[in-house]
Amino acid sequence: MLVSRGARTSAHPARTRHRPRARGLSGDPVELRQALTAVAIALLPAAAAAQVERFAVVVGNDQGQPPDAALLYAEADASRVAAMLQEVGGVRPENLVLLRGQDAGTVRRTLIAVNDRVRAAGRQAMLTVYYSGHADSGALHLGASSLELPELEQLVRGSAATFRLLILDACRSGALTRVKGGAPIPPFDIRLGERVAGEGAVFLTSSSASEDSQESDEIKGSFFTHALVSGLLGAADANGDGRVTLDEAYRYAYETTLRTSSRSVAGIQHPTFEYEVRGMGDFVLATLDANAPTRAWVELPAGRTWLLFQGSQEGSVVGEIGARDRSRRLSLRAGRYFARGRAPDVLLEGSFDAPAGAALTLDESRLERTEYARLVRKGGGGVRAVASVEAEGRLRSSLMDGSGICPGAAVGMAVALRSLTLKPRVGWCRAASSNPGIEATVDQYDLEISASHVRDLRVVSVELGITVGGALLVQRFRTQGIAPSRTTAALQLSPTVGIARDVGQRGYVFLLGSASTYLVRSEDSATSRSSFGPTFALRLAMGAGVRL
Repeated sequence: MLVSRGARTSAHPARTRHRPRARGLSGDPVELRQALTAVAIALLPAAAAAQVERFAVVVGNDQGQPPDAALLYAEADASRVAAMLQEVGGVRPENLVLLRGQDAGTVRRTLIAVNDRVRAAGRQAMLTVYYSGHADSGALHLGASSLELPELEQLVRGSAATFRLLILDACRSGALTRVKGGAPIPPFDIRLGERVAGEGAVFLTSSSASEDSQESDEIKGSFFTHALVSGLLGAADANGDGRVTLDEAYRYAYETTLRTSSRSVAGIQHPTFEYEVRGMGDFVLATLDANAPTRAWVELPAGRTWLLFQGSQEGSVVGEIGARDRSRRLSLRAGRYFARGRAPDVLLEGSFDAPAGAALTLDESRLERTEYARLVRKGGGGVRAVASVEAEGRLRSSLMDGSGICPGAAVGMAVALRSLTLKPRVGWCRAASSNPGIEATVDQYDLEISASHVRDLRVVSVELGITVGGALLVQRFRTQGIAPSRTTAALQLSPTVGIARDVGQRGYVFLLGSASTYLVRSEDSATSRSSFGPTFALRLAMGAGVRL
């Protein structure tokens, strides 16, 4: 389910909440674009990364101020970021402060105290400040309290750290970079050969100045933070060197946030970037072989989008690899995980263990495969409907005295919903009869729709339903006398029962039986009188379908 942080709106396939606006800095957007290709988004040399003392203040608050709607995952996002910074980001536990649900005064005092520790360290340092929650055009909303954006900016910019990184995951947070010269720009090229020490500040925001930041029930977090954390765990490691630079992280977060938010009704959100920097370098945000004895490498098969959950499918989302992502590996803490992979036609799910120090490839053959039609009926995976096209051959018993068996065919669609499967279709059959002196044919044209409840068993699916529709019966005669053709309309009501089995990745075959009652006008040839009445017939159909 997709959720945008703040005021509730409806979104397909789920609801959204919105996070409000944050104020901007001053500057020139042209200057930013010209400089981006020369800044290696890493201001301290990679070779010196081990000598850089890293500090972090991570803040999350689900509560805002009226009329802010309570968020579901802002504090959970903060916990994920804090864990990632310790595991692969090089931040020691004593240098990290995680604040969940705290007010502005606590955040202010914490930033001042951490800045004092940075100053006392007396060495090159990096300070990361992350916020997830509500904001407006001038302040962060921390419950009933507010932290003004100018004050936050001053606390970060005034730190003694050589490199300061501020990450805001809040609605309209791009206002922080708008005036200064930041913009929702696409990924940019970095000259990776530079190794010159530098210093400065970088600001990353989850959306532009006029956009909402969104969170999702499926990933149990915000689009932007989810993409950023996944990227820093390995999904953004485009060159496979086991390190994720700020360039790679921003590139991955930008593209992934753009892609996932494009499917929500709340609209596309564009992460933004703004910097103030002296010097260049290749700054590493995450070292994926850090704490190697306690971690595992997991490689995920290509061509599918994978979500990994901690422990079970009810656990927190650890990371994601997109179907088109170049890097297929994630660095994970040793433990048990649940994998969910999405292909165009099937969902793959299952648990696996990632032992400490291991490098493993997820084996799809050991995962449970669920066709999307079955997934809809289970009510899982965010899939609401699956459509198929079907064709069948059918055989109907005699409808009127002496009309004979009626073989024919039908085509239509099947739309699988959670509780019902709907099948509109058109059909035709022809029956023939012969008596001394006269031969007759009856063409029947059907327009019908059925509604059925399907129960999925291990190998097959069985269905029980009802069909309603209309029929047009056209009788033609061959005789030595005069016998004009007759056209008769009829109404149809048929209980149906069927069985189906999947064939291949998208196909299936089925067998349907029905006992039909027709309300039809009949004519007595002797008296030329006509009357309406019921008549009965059995019908058997065999066919195949392909899911779209």
